[in-house]
Amino acid sequence: MADPARARKMADRIKVIVAKRIERGLRDPRLGFVTITDVKVTGDLQHASVFYTVYGSAEERADSATALKAATGMLRSEVGKNITARLTPSLEFIADAIPENAALIDDLLREARERDTQVEEQARTAKYAGDEDPYVKAREYDDGDDEDEGDDEEDDEVQPGGGQHAEVPAEVPAGSDLQK
Repeated sequence: MADPARARKMADRIKVIVAKRIERGLRDPRLGFVTITDVKVTGDLQHASVFYTVYGSAEERADSATALKAATGMLRSEVGKNITARLTPSLEFIADAIPENAALIDDLLREARERDTQVEEQARTAKYAGDEDPYVKAREYDDGDDEDEGDDEEDDEVQPGGGQHAEVPAEVPAGSDLQK
C-alpha cells in the first residue's frame, strides 16, 4: 500500500493531465462542456476514479459520458506518459452529482424560507385561544357567606367491616418480621 500523501499527489497530477487533454480537445463531437472536479486514487495506485460534471441538459450529459468512456484508453495512455509510476492506473469516469445536489439544497432552502415567512405571518395575526392572561389568579371570597349548607368536604369514610385500619409504613425496615 502506498503512502496516502503519494496517492493524493498522483490524484492531483491525474486531474491536471486529464483536464488539459480534454481542454486541448478530444475529436469526439459528443463531448460537451466537461469539468473535472476530483480524482480519487486507490491505496495501491492501481485505479483512479475521475469525477466530472457537464454543463447542459441530460442528453448532453449522457453524450459526454459516452464520449469519455470511448476515450478512456487514450486518456489512460496520456496519463501513463506524464506520471512517474511503474504502473498506469486504470481510469473510471463518474458523473459528479454536485450540481444536482446544489440545486436540490437551493430548492429546500427556498421552501424553508417560504414556510418561515408563512409562520411569521400567522404569528403576527394570531389570537389567544383562551384568556389573554393564562395564569391562575387567587380566588376572592365574599365575607357574607360564612354558613355552610351541609356540604362538608371532609366526610369520614367508613370502611367495610365497620372498623378502622391501622396505617402500614411504606418502607419495611431491613431484618424485621414483616419482610418475610
